[in-house]
Amino acid sequence: MEQKIKEKTFKQMLWVSMVSMTMMFAGLTSAYVVSKNREDWVSFELPTSFYISTLLILMSSATYYMAKRFIKQENRSGTSLLLIVTLVLGIGFVYFQFQGFKQLIDSGLYFTGKESNVSTSFLYVITISHMVHIFAGIIVLITVLIQNIRGKYSVDNSLGLELGAIFWHFVDALWVYLFLFFYFIS
Repeated sequence: MEQKIKEKTFKQMLWVSMVSMTMMFAGLTSAYVVSKNREDWVSFELPTSFYISTLLILMSSATYYMAKRFIKQENRSGTSLLLIVTLVLGIGFVYFQFQGFKQLIDSGLYFTGKESNVSTSFLYVITISHMVHIFAGIIVLITVLIQNIRGKYSVDNSLGLELGAIFWHFVDALWVYLFLFFYFIS
């Protein structure tokens, strides 16, 4: 009984934090839409690296999902392998995000300074804010992986793995929303 209460409490806390993150990004994307009416607005195309990072983050959600299924089958080594793949894909996402920033800069689109403009500054702020959450997700992934290697998770006790999955899938879905938002709105 106590385990169920703990589980419910932790999941509720996670959902509350995800709702507040959603509100933050809703505010940022709303400000982006409102700012599009400015005379100094500059349209841009998303860097090709953002397409690659989107593919990687989607793949990472699939591997984390499979890791959760493996722990339900008591396959701890399979779970660890899939968590490692998820982690590598998450790091790949971050790498290609930075490559995207490099592509923006190479195109003359800067975050700040004389050459910057409001539209690309918004892009940088929103994507960097998302990457902060991805870094948190990577820390969660590392923690979950270590706990799985230590034998903490099983069919009957996988709360940490499940909470990590909820958060990871959330930041993945959030990026897909942001990517589609910039793709169709910019």
